Amino acid sequence: MGFEELLDKALPNTTLATEAHSSGEPEGEPTTVPCSQGWEYDRSEFSSTIATEWDLVCEQRGLNKITSTCFFVGVLLGAVVYGHLADRFGRRQLLLVAYVSSLVLALASAASVNYIMFVITRTLTGSALAGFTIIVLPLELEWLDVEHRTVAGVISTIFWTGGVLLLALVGYLIRSWRWLLLAATLPCVPGIISIWWVPESARWLLTQGRVEEAQTYLFRCAKLNGQPVSEDSLSQEVLNKVVTVERVLRRPSYLDLFRTPQLLRISLCCMMVWFGVNFAYYGLILDVSELGLNVYQTQLLLGAMELPSKIVVYFLVRHVGRRLTEAGTLLGATLTFGISLLVSPGTKYWVTALLLLGKGFSEAAFTTAYLFTSELYPTVLRQTGLGLTALIGRLGASLAPLAALLDGVWLMLPKLAYGGIALLAACAALLLPETKVAQLPETIQDVERKSIQEEDMQVWN
Repeated sequence: MGFEELLDKALPNTTLATEAHSSGEPEGEPTTVPCSQGWEYDRSEFSSTIATEWDLVCEQRGLNKITSTCFFVGVLLGAVVYGHLADRFGRRQLLLVAYVSSLVLALASAASVNYIMFVITRTLTGSALAGFTIIVLPLELEWLDVEHRTVAGVISTIFWTGGVLLLALVGYLIRSWRWLLLAATLPCVPGIISIWWVPESARWLLTQGRVEEAQTYLFRCAKLNGQPVSEDSLSQEVLNKVVTVERVLRRPSYLDLFRTPQLLRISLCCMMVWFGVNFAYYGLILDVSELGLNVYQTQLLLGAMELPSKIVVYFLVRHVGRRLTEAGTLLGATLTFGISLLVSPGTKYWVTALLLLGKGFSEAAFTTAYLFTSELYPTVLRQTGLGLTALIGRLGASLAPLAALLDGVWLMLPKLAYGGIALLAACAALLLPETKVAQLPETIQDVERKSIQEEDMQVWN
């Protein structure tokens, strides 16, 4: 919300005292003593923040960082928990739980009476937000055919970008952190209402052997699309043939992601891709201060940069494929870091251009990773797989600021680290199977069968 930017503008909670010096202080240098009469803050940009609410300055300044860290720890844990539960209990139920939890916990955060309550509620809010972030796209894809998956996948992320742009405007108009948090939370209300019309994934129901429920949703879907379907074509006997003979995984486990050779390869490569995407992305935006813009202008500019990158991704994944698009965008991010090593920090226009270009490549890699990963895992493990890769991605995001400290060893080392990891992720993406024209796999057996078919095609070619 821009809370940290306020800290640089707040008056320090110390009082200058020029008449007293310790023996170790240079002559003429003012000493500082703790302020005993409170603090005065510059409220020209923000009327209130958590820093001004609970005086998180000077010796308590680190508590601001703890707040952000706890929130992302919640996001990390939420991705794992919701991913597993969505494969076990269904997408629709967990999506509703995520929306309601996000709304309730965010309202509790806005009403926090002390710092401890705020940190706890923000951590839990992060977990809930991660839930519907990783559930929505797979639920969409499981209702769509091959032709429309790309459109839905990219359009969903464009709405995300719209939210980023709208947040810049809302933040500019609302300068109080409590009211801003409330305004940012209210969109959960229409989300909760919309669940009434959101069907459970028929694919997931079939893999769980719940044929009657799947049949009900399929008839409703056919009617909504104006496609007359006879009862014979969707009879329970026909749908039972779709259900795998091995009644699949009733209780999916994260260990199942490494159960077979093909799943092992997919999981390891996706983990590397998500780590590289997040590591490079957050390593890149650490330099946004070089733009010389305020928090609202920065939010607006970086959000606007996402739109052209998503449009480019739409055409690339349709015509070039998911694998080459993912590898290409990561390679583009790598080259951005490489070129930035050759550019003098004093050339502001070049630095700005490279930062925006790198943001575009990184955002394109993010968009492709969500779509690609959702198509690689089978229905019985799709949410579990996304939960694991999101976990690894958040680890990459957490380590990105630490890599910036490597400039103490060698000034160029951080950018070499960001670019090197992005390059390794690009190589890992090339090892994944293409999904551009492939049907979504339902079971583990489908994934292994597809792998065998690809190997046979390579032999014949």
